[in-house]
Amino acid sequence: MAGENWGRVAEDGTVFVRTKDGERAVGQWPDANPEEALAFYTRRYDALAFEVELLEQRVQAGTVSPDDARAAVKKVTGSIEEAQAVGDLDGLRARLDALTPLVAQQRERRKAERAAKVEEARSAKTKIATEAETIAAGTDWRHGVTRLRELLDEWKALPRLDKSSDDELWHRFSSARTTYTRHRKQHFAELSSKREEAAVVKERLAAEAESLAASTDWGPTSGRFRDLMRQWKAAGPAPREVDDKLWARFRAAQDLFFGARDAVQAEENAEQVENLAAKEALLVEIETIVPVTDARTAREQLREYLDRWDQIGKVPRDSMRAIDGRLRAVEQAVKAAEDEVWNRSNPEARARAEATVKQLQSLIADLEKQAAKFESQGNTRKATEAREAIAARREWLTQAQNALTDFS
Repeated sequence: MAGENWGRVAEDGTVFVRTKDGERAVGQWPDANPEEALAFYTRRYDALAFEVELLEQRVQAGTVSPDDARAAVKKVTGSIEEAQAVGDLDGLRARLDALTPLVAQQRERRKAERAAKVEEARSAKTKIATEAETIAAGTDWRHGVTRLRELLDEWKALPRLDKSSDDELWHRFSSARTTYTRHRKQHFAELSSKREEAAVVKERLAAEAESLAASTDWGPTSGRFRDLMRQWKAAGPAPREVDDKLWARFRAAQDLFFGARDAVQAEENAEQVENLAAKEALLVEIETIVPVTDARTAREQLREYLDRWDQIGKVPRDSMRAIDGRLRAVEQAVKAAEDEVWNRSNPEARARAEATVKQLQSLIADLEKQAAKFESQGNTRKATEAREAIAARREWLTQAQNALTDFS
């Protein structure tokens, strides 16, 4: 039997196990044959061997922590020391001893892994604290609060650091959250106050708009409505339900006024289109005055046409420049003809023209005397200069005589 290699049964029934330190009694089996006794204590050894094997598998697989593995090795080793079993106990002890360096390696590896995780957690918590401080310094009141909740969940999922580091980072994170929350509450408190103020302003604007809704003073009232709209936008939002109701009142008043104005303007536009056709037809008659042959008759005709023109009434704004331009051209032609008649009949202008003719005639006579004198003296140069001056003055005299003729 295998047990015979590791133990024996004495004549008095004592069972011994052999180890490197010698034999050790593990029990007694009186009144039994040696084979049965050894078989019983060998089965006990097999149970120990199974326990060692199971521990080896767990340690090698890393399913047990180094501390638990060390405690288990110590416990099983103690069981082997006092084991009442027959078998290779020294071999089991050697197998357990072989696990010690493996457990040490696993301890160091786990220690390194823990250190790495701690550094990762330190980096992650630092990042969380920094992001929270950035949020606290901003004004993103809608998304900031959600992000801070997410950061808190991320923080809780991370392992703790050493106390001083963890406390320092938590203080930064917590302070940022507190600062953000305080500023956010203050912002919404101010916003609520501004909305209440806006509600008061918009109530006043809506009431004024309603008072203007029935006005038929189209120009000034339209301008006032534009002013009210600018004030409405500048007032900012009021509480939503209040804002919607006030806007409905304001818009209804606007629609009532501008609807009435547009209806009146539509009627006026239709009338103005008819007026345009009438004025265009009248312009054809007016333009027959040009060219002007008799300024007085032209002025009388134009005066009659203008009376008819004024009686027709307004035309569409975009057509005013064209037809006014055509009318103005006729008026300018008549005015030019009148100016020409006036210039020809102006006694002061005639007197100036006669004086110019007489002055030139006298000057020419004097120059002829000078020329004759210089010729008699043989002063050819002076005589030539005098003759040239006479020729120039004769041209001026011709022009002055033609101008005087216009007054005849």
